[in-house]
Amino acid sequence: MRVLGLDPGSRRTGWGVVERRGRDMHCLGAGHVSPPARLALPARLHAIARELDGVMERFVPDCVVIEAAFHHAYARSTLVLGHVRGALMLAAMERGLEVAEYAPRAIKLSVTGHGGATKEKVAAMVKLQLGLATLPQADAADALAGALCHLRRARFDAPRRRTPAGARLQALLATARGSR
Repeated sequence: MRVLGLDPGSRRTGWGVVERRGRDMHCLGAGHVSPPARLALPARLHAIARELDGVMERFVPDCVVIEAAFHHAYARSTLVLGHVRGALMLAAMERGLEVAEYAPRAIKLSVTGHGGATKEKVAAMVKLQLGLATLPQADAADALAGALCHLRRARFDAPRRRTPAGARLQALLATARGSR
């Protein structure tokens, strides 16, 4: 499974592609999109979506993970982040990709074992877990962490295949409930 993780931001949006092969996780690419700050918000959103569409075309992910919105001290910052997230979701949906969202604390917990981990700790753990030669840039590290979180969770959320023993156990349990 190949996952594109996205860390949304209007000034810099991080991206990272992680692929799971068996039990191993591999980083296929990572970076960030930084449209010129002088651009108006609609033009920045367009630039971000266009560049990430190119990333999706290049890496052909199976799904996209976007860090869920959280509250900033300023309402405007939260609103702008919502616009960026919407543009990212639209870009993914236009390619027919599933979109998953995880709270920042859930991503940090999955990668570092601590939901309040610093950006430096997240980057260090991403480097370690993916066997990278250098620390990834902070926004790219957050995007890679989102992809790792999803790949770990997808293993447990996948439908379970019933074994003959499991089917017999289910039948026994159903019979026991019916005889009450």
